[in-house]
Amino acid sequence: MFQSLFRILAVAFIGSTLACSTATASPAVAIPDPVVDVPLATAKGRQTAVLAGGCFWGVEAVFEHVKGVSSVTSGYSGGTAKTANYDLVSAGRSAHAESVRITYDPSVISFGQILKVFFSVAHNPTELNRQGPDTGTQYRSAIFYANVEQQRIARAYIEQLNKAQVFARPIVTQIAPNSFYEAEAYHQDYAAQHPDQPYIVHHDLPKVENLRKLFPALYTSK
Repeated sequence: MFQSLFRILAVAFIGSTLACSTATASPAVAIPDPVVDVPLATAKGRQTAVLAGGCFWGVEAVFEHVKGVSSVTSGYSGGTAKTANYDLVSAGRSAHAESVRITYDPSVISFGQILKVFFSVAHNPTELNRQGPDTGTQYRSAIFYANVEQQRIARAYIEQLNKAQVFARPIVTQIAPNSFYEAEAYHQDYAAQHPDQPYIVHHDLPKVENLRKLFPALYTSK
């Protein structure tokens, strides 16, 4: 809870002296489609992807506006059930990263396209153990794959983007086995519930706007 309050107070202070700027608050990068991916399924289905990219509020907010996504849940990944609580995670006293579990229809969007949104607008994959004002391993960039196919696609895409030097620095996103524990209820759907909070305004809503601009075919107003 302390870390949540720190986020809010810190950004409120910044907001009193600086105007909110979409470009500086949440830069987005246009990136190519993944060369290695799976084709869209021929029938509706239900699959999940677990991703970590800094504060889960913003990553959740982005994917709640992606077509084909039926639900997004904030949680913790990389540690154990015993340490999957916000007090320990936010204090950096667990192996967890703040993460989101994305449930999507593979006939509408592929895992590779999920990763394209993740790398392009949901976070900065070149920042090591931090995103924006949040620092620590709990804010690391990571893909927690559910199967060998997801692992293969994630590795190939990172290699593809690094080789093309799409970003100014190498991608530092970890690829690890699936792990997810649902976060406390007050974290769920946080940006939608608190759209006027300074942290959300400065760091998360610009990501949603970048999604709308860069991915008009994938964007939904929910």
